[in-house]
Amino acid sequence: MRKSMLFGFLLLFLGLALPGTQGIFIPRCNLVKILRQHGFEGFVGKTVADWVCLVKHESSYNTRAFNDNGPSRDYGIFQINSKYWCEDGKTRGSKNACRISCSKFQDDNIEDDIRCAKKIAQEAKGLTPWYGWKNHCKGKNLTPYIKGC
Repeated sequence: MRKSMLFGFLLLFLGLALPGTQGIFIPRCNLVKILRQHGFEGFVGKTVADWVCLVKHESSYNTRAFNDNGPSRDYGIFQINSKYWCEDGKTRGSKNACRISCSKFQDDNIEDDIRCAKKIAQEAKGLTPWYGWKNHCKGKNLTPYIKGC
């Protein structure tokens, strides 16, 4: 009896806790619209399709994506790195060039993510800081990423 009650409480806890940690997955065409509204078309010589491809391969469109790289971590839909761009309280010598807490990149409001991603791209003069873009998008036909949107 005790084990089944404990199991029931565990399931209830997980059912309440997990949805909050999953974030939202922004549908591809919604992301296309958001990026167009924020001036991504032609920004640093890249297309909205480049950015959608980047997001697909960095975070799978998940606003709360997280990746632990060991000495640093990547946060949010654009997978912004704590070594250079945000402060997470764990990364030694963080530059925090976007002057923001990394936790802000894991909420469902991507306005601050957009500002920082644009700063990164502007400083790099392109999208080369993102391995997802370099490995999966650079030099490829990206029209499928915006097709039908």
